[in-house]
Amino acid sequence: MVVCGDDALAHRLAAELRDVYGERVTLVVPSAREPHRPRIPPPARALDRATALLGRVSAAVARTPPAPSEALGDGTERPEEAVRILEAAQPDDRALAEAGVAEAGALALVYDDDELNIHAALRARRLNPRLRLVIRLYNRKLGQHLEELLDQAAAVAALDSDGGGDTGAADASDASTTVLSDADTVAPALVATAVAGTSKVIEADGLLLRAVERMPVPPGRPGGPGLCTLALLPAAANDPGQEPGSGHDGDERPLLLPDDAAVAGAAGCGTVVLETVSYTGRPVRPARLRGRGAPLASLFSRRLRWSLAGVVGAVLALAVASWLTTGLAPVHGAYLTLLDLFAINDPALGQPLPRKILQLLSGLTGLLLLPVLVAAAFEGLGTFRSASALRRPPRGLSGHVVLLGLGKVGTRVLARLHEMGIPVVCIEADPEARGIALARRLRVPTVLGDVTQEGVLEAAMIGRAASLLALSSADTTNLEAALYARSVTPGLRVTLRLFDDRFATAVYRTLRAAHPGALTRSRSTSFLAAPAFAGAMMGRQILGAIPVERRVLLVARVGVRGNPALEGRTVAEVLRPGRLRVLAVDTSAPDEAQPPAAAAAPPPDTEREPARLVHELGDDYVLRPQDRVLLAATRQGLGDLHVRRPRATGAAAAARQG
Repeated sequence: MVVCGDDALAHRLAAELRDVYGERVTLVVPSAREPHRPRIPPPARALDRATALLGRVSAAVARTPPAPSEALGDGTERPEEAVRILEAAQPDDRALAEAGVAEAGALALVYDDDELNIHAALRARRLNPRLRLVIRLYNRKLGQHLEELLDQAAAVAALDSDGGGDTGAADASDASTTVLSDADTVAPALVATAVAGTSKVIEADGLLLRAVERMPVPPGRPGGPGLCTLALLPAAANDPGQEPGSGHDGDERPLLLPDDAAVAGAAGCGTVVLETVSYTGRPVRPARLRGRGAPLASLFSRRLRWSLAGVVGAVLALAVASWLTTGLAPVHGAYLTLLDLFAINDPALGQPLPRKILQLLSGLTGLLLLPVLVAAAFEGLGTFRSASALRRPPRGLSGHVVLLGLGKVGTRVLARLHEMGIPVVCIEADPEARGIALARRLRVPTVLGDVTQEGVLEAAMIGRAASLLALSSADTTNLEAALYARSVTPGLRVTLRLFDDRFATAVYRTLRAAHPGALTRSRSTSFLAAPAFAGAMMGRQILGAIPVERRVLLVARVGVRGNPALEGRTVAEVLRPGRLRVLAVDTSAPDEAQPPAAAAAPPPDTEREPARLVHELGDDYVLRPQDRVLLAATRQGLGDLHVRRPRATGAAAAARQG
């Protein structure tokens, strides 16, 4: 595997590939030193606040016992760097050739410059048409077109080299191109942190999955709900006096992917269960679409509508009275009433007394109508203005998520929170930020202002919120917002986006020591995005990895068609304890039990339904060719399904498995 980048994501990705997937990695960076994100110098008062905050953090860290090794933002230890590092200013032909792209299985281009990543991808595809590419881009449309272009180039090169045989088709399928955005990949993890307090999640067709460790359940009590049991932990894992993962004889290991009989007979053992991340609070109510069939309801207030109705009723009454007292035709009587109402009729001199009285009453009604019309004009103008304005937090809002920062990452997180029906209140200092348009379109309450100023967090109702997501681009701003929010609500769930890993470690330890009963997470974008990029480098089927003590389970999405180990088999037949298990099946594809001619020519209006993962089909469900299955498997289990073509020699593979 070859990783090219110029920031912390490249180093994180290399460590993920080596430690989780056991791959040999070559890292191409401008400098081998620890990367630091370039920062824009803040104003003087921001520097003063940052100095004070860092002093408080340093003082708290000084009272915290030092860890035996450098830790990440969540307290896990950082693995030592043991990858091949190559220094190159840019990923030109010489640097890519020296990194071994011609013989590599996959290449990740994670530079912060989209144009640089595109140029390097075109060079790499020319050097190795069978190379699997993973490219970091923020522009979704451009990324989709780039995927199609590079995949087509790989298919043409494979056909030319192999003469159009089956081998070329397989190589073209293996030489896939995946375009990812770090903002898109970290959004599910941040949403899961705000909802459930965890960041290790795997996204599968809109479904958020997480692995949780559960203690043994006493006999007679039902276990908690879950998608499936991933592993049975040995008894030593529940013994605080022994090291997890090793029994009394030193050989006891967790049992991966057990069948139902093994789970039922494992009394007194802890389990690792896969479950879905969902929001259990009160969902946000969709904004009412006013103006469809009732324009007055959207333009004018209820009081104004009643005033207008009263004036119209008075005019009708005067028209009827004119018709009855003067003996004129109804239409002519209504016409005279309107002329009197707008004061454009001649005075009723020499007319009967009833006619004079009606004219005076019509003039008085006209005077009452004038302020009603003026109020209607102002209210209509205000309605049109407020339609494009940001919504304020409603009264009585509670249990919501306060989202600080509507940049690239914050915009993606806002979209995911809104899709899950989670109430959100946004805070943004820049009225021209990227996510302001989305917040306005979704009618999400937004507070414009500097979060470091007094009253901004209060305007977002931080005292009644369930969690805070501080995702702005300034570490000190996120930290100051978290500290102030904790002072208002000590039990608030807080997640900070921090760029510097060492700073994230200090913040995590300090807030955890100061508020042991509250949940604190300090995360960097590179830390959250690296697993998704690593999974894409292993193949499009790999969605992520779940560590179970010293072993790793892979979550993959595989098509059933053409796979003899899946097609036509039941879910129970696919199960291989310790190696492979079906988690869910996407049954959204239409049934193909129809003539081939009809299946080949669907109506032009038909569209494929969105993915629908079903995990309650039962063991007797027969997998159809059009189904896609979500699997949990070991590397050996996925190897049985031929998900990933082996590229290493026998000796290298044996050494890697050892």
